[in-house]
Amino acid sequence: MKSAEVRIRAESPESPTRVSGRIHAGYLLLVGFTHGDTDTELEWMTDKVICLRLFPDEEQRMNRDIQEHGGALLVVSQFTLYADVRKGRRPSFIDAAKPEPAEVLYNRFVMGLRQRGLQVETGEFGAMMDVELVNDGPVTILIERDAGPE
Repeated sequence: MKSAEVRIRAESPESPTRVSGRIHAGYLLLVGFTHGDTDTELEWMTDKVICLRLFPDEEQRMNRDIQEHGGALLVVSQFTLYADVRKGRRPSFIDAAKPEPAEVLYNRFVMGLRQRGLQVETGEFGAMMDVELVNDGPVTILIERDAGPE
């Protein structure tokens, strides 16, 4: 990713939006949680994000991780990732974690990434946000931990 920015929408139309987070080269992480997610999922997600080799080496192969590349992370809460549209005409968000536990998980995820030495910018949990992305690729990857044994 070349750059990403998240802006928080103002309460009223007269007020301007404000930038909450902005990064250059790195990952934009749209993060959602479901019922039953625990520290086990957070640890797995943190390790996966840090260890994925998505940046090019000298031969332009995806062979460098975020730390080797010197990239940053923009982490944005996104409960709509758990939208289920298989039935009806409106999405169901029944699989998304409730706001209170999801916010705790989100904050712990961000903290875990920072504790591992990464530069982390964020959106604002529960806010109306405008997210802007300049993608280098297209490279978009879904990272989801299977509920079964590894």
